[in-house]
Amino acid sequence: MAYNMDTEVSMDGFNPRRRALALSLAAGWMAGSWNSAMAQAAESHRFSNSSGSENPALKAPPLACDAHIHIYDDKFPIVNPAAALPRQATVDDYLQIQNRLGTTRTVIVQPSNYGTDNRVTLDAIARLGAAKTRGIAVISTDISEKELLALHRGGIRGVRFSLFEPKNAVTRVDMIEPVATRISDLGWHVQLQMRSDLIVEQAETLKRLPCPVVFDHMARLPSTESGREAHNVVRGMLDQGRTWVKVSAAYLNTKVGPPTYEDVTAMAQSYIAAAPERVVWGSDWPHPTEKTHKPDDAQLFDLLAAWVPDKRALQRILVDNPATLYGFQA
Repeated sequence: MAYNMDTEVSMDGFNPRRRALALSLAAGWMAGSWNSAMAQAAESHRFSNSSGSENPALKAPPLACDAHIHIYDDKFPIVNPAAALPRQATVDDYLQIQNRLGTTRTVIVQPSNYGTDNRVTLDAIARLGAAKTRGIAVISTDISEKELLALHRGGIRGVRFSLFEPKNAVTRVDMIEPVATRISDLGWHVQLQMRSDLIVEQAETLKRLPCPVVFDHMARLPSTESGREAHNVVRGMLDQGRTWVKVSAAYLNTKVGPPTYEDVTAMAQSYIAAAPERVVWGSDWPHPTEKTHKPDDAQLFDLLAAWVPDKRALQRILVDNPATLYGFQA
């Protein structure tokens, strides 16, 4: 008598052919689910050092500028590992972010990790294109005139003092005035990131600097008495006509968080209302302070539409103002 696989029953009561079919279907389902999950994960992390996968709703105007990014490249030695250090964030990585946002021009800010060795920033300027890229350097007070001119030819247009975490800083507050004096004839500016109490303490020094002053990240002011005093200092300097503010890195100034960062709106709008001709925007990619979760750069860009509903003002912040501050040619 021949066996019939359709009717044969095993010791455990299951038809072998049907069991094989069930196992095959289950394996296929699991593989499909796994592939789908992996595809979704890849889609949600397809941009280096940035969350999300969607493009912003806000359409960037031609020649729009992202006025604050950093490049981290293993080709160049780290000299200050204590400062916030994200995983590698190269020019190629940033090009994906730039394409996502639709911006054209870029300002690269020297990370504290590289100290006064500005090669990582100069290399990135050259690779992104000198006509549409500028840089902010970190220098010492004893830099030579020859070195300053070389930085200028390489696209540098300002000097940064990142003093918010003094223990990780590579510069000091007493260097600001001497450096400002050295760079003023080049048409450069000083870019500051410091705590609110230091802004208040150094107010008179900052007001008398011989070059423009740019405050990073809306000056990073807390909701404290010191923060309110520092805001008055920054607003007073804006009124004097030689101070600028970057409305950037909303995540450094919020308790509400994404996607609205609604507790940052009043601060951003106060600067925009005070000096719409001296405000610029930056992404702060790759967000070096954010170690566990990277912000969504599309959401950060879309905040501008909430802060600045007027298209003419958006044009100024994204195109006209950066051209003035950094010397971009039309």
